[in-house]
Amino acid sequence: MTPLVFLPGMMCDERLFAPQIAAFKVERCVEVRPLTASDSVEALAQDVLAAAPSCFALAGLSMGAIVAMEIVRQAPGRVAKLALMDTNPLAEAPERQRARTPQIEKARAGQLMEVIRDEMKPNYLFADGPNNAQIMDLCMDMAVALGPEVFIRQSIALRDRPDQSKTLRSYKGRALVLCGAEDTLCPVSRHHMMHEMLSNSVLQVIEGAAHMPTLEQPKETTAALARWLEE
Repeated sequence: MTPLVFLPGMMCDERLFAPQIAAFKVERCVEVRPLTASDSVEALAQDVLAAAPSCFALAGLSMGAIVAMEIVRQAPGRVAKLALMDTNPLAEAPERQRARTPQIEKARAGQLMEVIRDEMKPNYLFADGPNNAQIMDLCMDMAVALGPEVFIRQSIALRDRPDQSKTLRSYKGRALVLCGAEDTLCPVSRHHMMHEMLSNSVLQVIEGAAHMPTLEQPKETTAALARWLEE
């Protein structure tokens, strides 16, 4: 059975996919590769490829999906299936690039938790989600565990990332494009665009979720991933 590799979002670790890991590890090899050691998307993709199986299903969320697209660009023959969740295939907009500079400076000054809590956290979750408090506590725990140096490297990698539109148009494997219906960071319209670029893809919009459907609506997200794996 094809191994499954998960790539987590910015300042997240394997706990972002805990419900999905529990569901899939019974019948297949499941790995979560960290995106912490390099400050470019290209180098992060190389890090994953160096440790990943020779052929695998690849699922990423947010930054993880951005790195997943770069993996497909570098080694399309190794990615049997591709799942892109709550992400953006385009290069970073100039205004967002500029916004990263003060965040990096705050992280260097020991204010990482303030950045996560005040600038990033409000955009993560569906406002009416019943488990928001627990999910945000987990997000803060993951950020603390990774620390400011990882935040800085990941911020630089995202700031300088390439446009992957050509990559998506050239990929022919089975693809899932999934997002939370209330995601404001990576809106549904962006996922419709990716779905149109990927010639062999399915689009799944998860109601009652924003940027973190793996935790906000784990049953629905896991079911969508299971269908993708079985197709």
